[in-house]
Amino acid sequence: MTLTIDEVLTTTRAVRKRLDLERPVERSVIEECLDLALQAPTGSNQQRWHWIVLDDPDVIGQASEIYRAAMAQYSADIAAGLEHYERQTVRAEQMSESVAYLRDNMHRLPAMLIPVLADRFGVLRSDQAKTFHHASQWGSIIPSVWSFMLALRSRGMGSAWTTIHLHREQEMADLLGIPYDTHIQAGLFPVAYTIGTDFRPALRHPAAEVTAYNHWNPAWD
Repeated sequence: MTLTIDEVLTTTRAVRKRLDLERPVERSVIEECLDLALQAPTGSNQQRWHWIVLDDPDVIGQASEIYRAAMAQYSADIAAGLEHYERQTVRAEQMSESVAYLRDNMHRLPAMLIPVLADRFGVLRSDQAKTFHHASQWGSIIPSVWSFMLALRSRGMGSAWTTIHLHREQEMADLLGIPYDTHIQAGLFPVAYTIGTDFRPALRHPAAEVTAYNHWNPAWD
């Protein structure tokens, strides 16, 4: 599979239904992708990240149960009016079906990845955290996670950035031995080869419609 950099950038999708749940994923391939991901820029070049790969079926099964419980909790909160979620378009309905498929089949995944970021001073768990703190911390791991997803795509693999389990982050921390008080989880990423590799660019607004120069565009208000 040979793709140009532009093709990789425009066809790396969130993959759920087209993950190949039967084909094993080699640890060596995951490590190749992580080696590339770790070349991404990170705040102050501190590299305060760790990467937990789940490929033991028993551990994946337990992690999947936490994921499903978190999704059930989130759905209950929506029903109770504690969370707001708009589902207005056909595309949103299709995405909901895709999310449900991953939920129901997560235990069959060959591998998962949970990136972990050190939060030594508890900044991100504090109600006093400022935009600066969030932007600095998340900006220190998001580039590397995206690089990981691009590396997967270039090798005929796929993933999706999921965050629902963070409603029960401490349970996942306890399962995997992550020090909850000092480390935060950035998400949970399924890792699998894809069924076919014919992904296409997504429908997006042209850059000209969402870009302004030197000042805010009042038309966006």
